[in-house]
Amino acid sequence: MHFFVLFFLIEIKENQLVTKSDKKSESHEGGCLCGKVRYKTIGQPKIVGACHCRYCQLRSGSAFGVLVYFKEAFLSLEKGEVAKYRFRSESNFQWENHFCRDCGTTVFFRLEVFKGLVGVAGGTFDPPAFWYDIGAEVFTRDKADFVGCIKAKAHFSTFHYYNPKNTESPRLKGEK
Repeated sequence: MHFFVLFFLIEIKENQLVTKSDKKSESHEGGCLCGKVRYKTIGQPKIVGACHCRYCQLRSGSAFGVLVYFKEAFLSLEKGEVAKYRFRSESNFQWENHFCRDCGTTVFFRLEVFKGLVGVAGGTFDPPAFWYDIGAEVFTRDKADFVGCIKAKAHFSTFHYYNPKNTESPRLKGEK
């Protein structure tokens, strides 16, 4: 198994994957389920992806995660505090999950290989729906049978940074 989520390393080129305007002044807001954590983004994301790895399934409580990465300078925490959970993936990369202390909603994440970028959980943006085109769908080998085709520019069985170095817990692999 992989337990690593470097699925969205396809950078969005100008007008290649983004359907909205490319204005740096464009802003969007979002937050957690209980509303105690609020954030704001400015401009276009650098990376947009859908990941089916086991970690994204556990982190999101769903069949896959939708991740939208912005430059750190273009994301601000407007209200509240987040708790952090850190771990090393099977590929030995540090992952840092930021979530609401009260309701537990994952709001942000950081991966050490994406220096200067912060990931935002796609479903936490406020309506009207804030959805960019998916640049890449990764770890499709772990895709739930009921998930159909996700419209993405590229699809990968794993990801090119996937290089297992650590042994995962059998629980994370779906073994007993």
